[in-house]
Amino acid sequence: MIFQLSISDTIRKQRKFFQSGTTKDFAFRLVQLKALKQAIIQHQTDITHALLADLNRAEVETYGTEILLILSEIDYAIKNLKQWMQPQKLATNIQQLPASAHIYPEPLGIALIIGPWNYPFQLTLSPLVGAIAAGNCAIIKPSELASNCSKVIAEIITKSFASEYITVVEGGVDTSQQLLADKFDHIFFTGGTAIGKIVMEAAAKHLTPVTLELGGKSPCIVDADVNIECTAQRIIWGKFLNAGQTCVAPDYLLVNKNIKPQLLTALQKSIKEFYGDNPAKSPDYGRIINHKHFDRLVKFLQDGHICIGGESNKIECYIAPTVIDNISLTSAVMQSEIFGPILPIIEYGDIDKAITIINSQPKPLAVYLFSQDKKLQQRILQNTSSGGVCINDTVMQAAASGLPFGGVGDSGIGRYHGKTSFETFSHYKTVLQRSFLFDIKLRYAPYKGKLQWLKRIVGSNI
Repeated sequence: MIFQLSISDTIRKQRKFFQSGTTKDFAFRLVQLKALKQAIIQHQTDITHALLADLNRAEVETYGTEILLILSEIDYAIKNLKQWMQPQKLATNIQQLPASAHIYPEPLGIALIIGPWNYPFQLTLSPLVGAIAAGNCAIIKPSELASNCSKVIAEIITKSFASEYITVVEGGVDTSQQLLADKFDHIFFTGGTAIGKIVMEAAAKHLTPVTLELGGKSPCIVDADVNIECTAQRIIWGKFLNAGQTCVAPDYLLVNKNIKPQLLTALQKSIKEFYGDNPAKSPDYGRIINHKHFDRLVKFLQDGHICIGGESNKIECYIAPTVIDNISLTSAVMQSEIFGPILPIIEYGDIDKAITIINSQPKPLAVYLFSQDKKLQQRILQNTSSGGVCINDTVMQAAASGLPFGGVGDSGIGRYHGKTSFETFSHYKTVLQRSFLFDIKLRYAPYKGKLQWLKRIVGSNI
């Protein structure tokens, strides 16, 4: 960990270390990935305790959504790193012959990774896997809102890496502003759209490329021809995981009116099965990160008709798993991403209405569809735009290392996971190598009489 006053000095030291070429070596990158993996394994108990303190996160949930996903990303990178680093051979056109063309992946330099508070380990350290694999140095800024997690991240990184290679800067808004005032070679930010705009504005002053992993109102369509019990379980799991504080959680339901009563019954049954008669006493149900976010969410409980849940306790930052009916597009709960355990329901009779509602909102991070109708599946894929789509499940599309993850429009810029993490933190340098064996004189002046010959060679009819 470094202090605010030494941020610029640390960046200079990292740039000097990067320019030494050490990070570009395959063996070096491999060793660092293995060191990160070992450090996470050794600190599993600390990670679990930190998430319990910050978010009341259950151990199983912590392992499944944080530790396991990071370890899977590291293993995937270790397995494929040598292949990712290989130059890619490309074909050349007739004008270039004799020649060879390749694309060489090279590291960008110094990366700034700004992590969020909702999944503070996985969403902060997963981008780091890509930065290491691609051969970069990195400065990590964990979220100060998850203070216990921030301390553990700092401990893991400090013990595992030299500060001139990878380091952690802890602090609040002032620290973030100081970091963003400096020049980096890439900024990777995970968080809300409003802060994402600030990050992008700061990056533009240095022409720094950005990856913005944001969020949005991810809709969940429930068609009539579904297994209602299974659908309800998957919706409840994805929505109330981490007390709804998940960027890809279903934000609102668009339900076929013919099955709405049965679905509501199934949703209530699933909540009871997962969290008992009183979720406030369940060891498996989380809490809102702080009172500020609690107060924002409680205001949404004034909308519509609460048909499930609705209880809250400010002292404990507790809001029960809540389902709200009789919601309109003008309701406050539909004006921004909820990011909490409140699930509005809007019914539809014609699927065109559901599609129109989705397309009236900014492009979301995910669209969910529960349907066995292949034609409907294709229709949703073709007529809506989102970072990703998951059919007959929720959230799981974000858990696969081989699948690129990212938003579009207001929900984000760029993507990562697996090879795309490597690509995000790499520049693909084009290299053309010519031979001295032949040198066609057509390209050289004087040009008189050469145009027709040039057209014949390239096959032009113009």
